[in-house]
Amino acid sequence: MLGELKRLGRETMVYGLSTVVGRLLNFLLLPLYTHCLSPADYGVVATVFTYIGLCNVLYSHGMDFAFMRFSRNTAGIVDDTGDFSTPFWSLLTTSLFFSGLIHLSAGPLAALALVPPELADIIRYSAWIMALDALALVPFAELRLTHKPAAYAGIKVANIVLNISLNYVFLVHMSMGVRGVFLASLLTATATFVMIAPVLWLRLKPRFDRELLPQLMRFALPLVPAGLASMMVQVVDRPILQHLTNDATVGIYQANYRLGIFMMMVVNMFDAAWRPFFIQHAAEPGHRDVFARVLTYFTVGAAFLFLAVTFFIPDFAAFKLPHGKTLIHPAYWGGLSIVPVVTLGYLFNGIYVNFLAPVTLAKRTDLVAYATGAGAAINVACNLFLIPRWGLMGAALATLFAYIAMAVALFIMGRCVYPLTYEYRRLGHAGACLVLSVFAFWTWGRPIAPFQHVLLRLGLLASYPALLLATGFFNAEELSELKAVLRRPGKNLAD
Repeated sequence: MLGELKRLGRETMVYGLSTVVGRLLNFLLLPLYTHCLSPADYGVVATVFTYIGLCNVLYSHGMDFAFMRFSRNTAGIVDDTGDFSTPFWSLLTTSLFFSGLIHLSAGPLAALALVPPELADIIRYSAWIMALDALALVPFAELRLTHKPAAYAGIKVANIVLNISLNYVFLVHMSMGVRGVFLASLLTATATFVMIAPVLWLRLKPRFDRELLPQLMRFALPLVPAGLASMMVQVVDRPILQHLTNDATVGIYQANYRLGIFMMMVVNMFDAAWRPFFIQHAAEPGHRDVFARVLTYFTVGAAFLFLAVTFFIPDFAAFKLPHGKTLIHPAYWGGLSIVPVVTLGYLFNGIYVNFLAPVTLAKRTDLVAYATGAGAAINVACNLFLIPRWGLMGAALATLFAYIAMAVALFIMGRCVYPLTYEYRRLGHAGACLVLSVFAFWTWGRPIAPFQHVLLRLGLLASYPALLLATGFFNAEELSELKAVLRRPGKNLAD
């Protein structure tokens, strides 16, 4: 069992590498935004990008997945029936229609989104950002189908590097503020489309298969509600927070929410490796025990990361950059208290990802839509109830409750269609050690200022695995493996 689990760990690192690089590069925008934009301006940026995220689901309406499902290229057959061209022309038509409508209605839409009238141009920029992103979906799917990961990852990373560079030029050297952020995104989307254009040159034909389109739509459109619900769980708190408070509050919330990137990256990396892992091992004897053990190990590892973020996030925000600036501008530090809550929410999102195995193996992926819909409904309701009372913290708690609800809902439904017996005693054991570590930090180690009690906090962080060891969490096989891992560095040095 341990050999299979170690393989999963290696695959998580391999599959997640491009995701990690992209996320880390994108994270570089956070210090830039907090130092170049006021909280109110950053709030406008966050809110409009939230609407872009929701609209992107409608722009794509699952057409890229439908293309991958129906493409003849999966069998190595050259497109002579319009299987590439039809979804692309369909997306082109809908994207031009939606973006043209948004462009012409920029003024009223800006007022509806509470964007200052003088910034109505960013609505027009957003319209064409969404159109260009939608038009790149099918070519990117083609790269995945034809097993060209280097080209796919290369364009994605180049996209992020260009976006960061343009943001730096527009914000630092040209002082364009909010407009600079959206102009950088528009130019980046244009450049990405140009980079992906060779795929269109090779595959796009002047034909449209009217018989194929209804098949694509029947497959794609049911994905839209689940996609919208999933996106709502992630971003709906920003516009609600804006309507109930102000742009500055949204800006502070967004900056600190993004500090949850560490847990988010771990969950994304795990997700990329977990899905093929459980599908490939489902027919093997004892696979249910393996899947249960995966949840235990994931929870322990994610709990340790949660403690690290909780204990040291003030020091991370106050880390000195060149020229004496801090990583996050002090104007945003008022929201640091939400970072542990957001990180804990991503932890439960990772548990939810674990629970995808039973419903997927039972071929009941429709249950995922129900779980996601429940999470979206709880997120909206909790935001409306908690934000007027607790502000930023209310929005963060709403996200945490949504992820917990999704995990619980999928767990209950999964038990009905494909029962797995998880290691409940060990999970409770790990949870109790986590609570003790948090209690000790809150009682003795919580710093009043950054870089205070650092050694004590390091000791409290180490107390979590120490508690697990001291209280008999690990079995004999696991302890033997841990000792072997600890001995390896010494052997390497001796060699």
